[in-house]
Amino acid sequence: MATALQPSDRRALLTQLWISRALSPLWIPLFTGIMLFVMRWKLVGADRVREEYARLRRESDAPVLVCANHLTMFDSFAISWALGDMGTYLRHFGWLPWNTPEEVNFASTWWKRALVYLLKCVPVKRGSDRAEVAKTLEKVAELLRRGESVLIFPEGGRSRSGRVDTEAATYGVGRLVSQVPGCRVFCVYLRGRDQETWADTPARGDAFDVYSVSLEPKSDHKGLRGSVEISKQVVGCLADMEKRHFDDRQ
Repeated sequence: MATALQPSDRRALLTQLWISRALSPLWIPLFTGIMLFVMRWKLVGADRVREEYARLRRESDAPVLVCANHLTMFDSFAISWALGDMGTYLRHFGWLPWNTPEEVNFASTWWKRALVYLLKCVPVKRGSDRAEVAKTLEKVAELLRRGESVLIFPEGGRSRSGRVDTEAATYGVGRLVSQVPGCRVFCVYLRGRDQETWADTPARGDAFDVYSVSLEPKSDHKGLRGSVEISKQVVGCLADMEKRHFDDRQ
């Protein structure tokens, strides 16, 4: 069952959104420049992905949940960059996905908390109790209902095998899809060509192959069983794109 947000929680989210949008002409170019000129990352296939994502966002105001594979601590930056360039996000700030970083890694100090606050993040605490998890999911659902895009890693963490783990599907994605009417899922697979397994940071100068598929996962079941079934469909889609990636690279 969904955990209703308090009015104070909604006000806090809207305040965070307002501050992040107001300062976006400063931080969006900054982080784009870091990826381009400091890390020297490159994208392969992003034009197609950006076109499909823009079409999805333009055709209606329906919520969009971006679901992606997870290999490094900086995947959310690269995936957001693959979905749109700096100009796109400055014009359409709602298209820039919110993220749900792990609190210990990204919000353990005051300056990290300030940074993730600015960068459209709702930190999650791994291993927290069910009530806290439910509250975090409801915050994400509230953002989706307001037309914001949200990026989720349905495996729940970085894959220790270096491949999409189809057995690691968490129920969170399925629960969001079930709770938010009209929610559409946009699956993204991104992998650096120098990436052999999981790591903290992608290699400097790496080129990322990126693929995308629009998905409408469904389940005839209700509750936890239905949520898990939907999540498995999403992870299965990511696994299919991973196979395509390695087939293309042969």
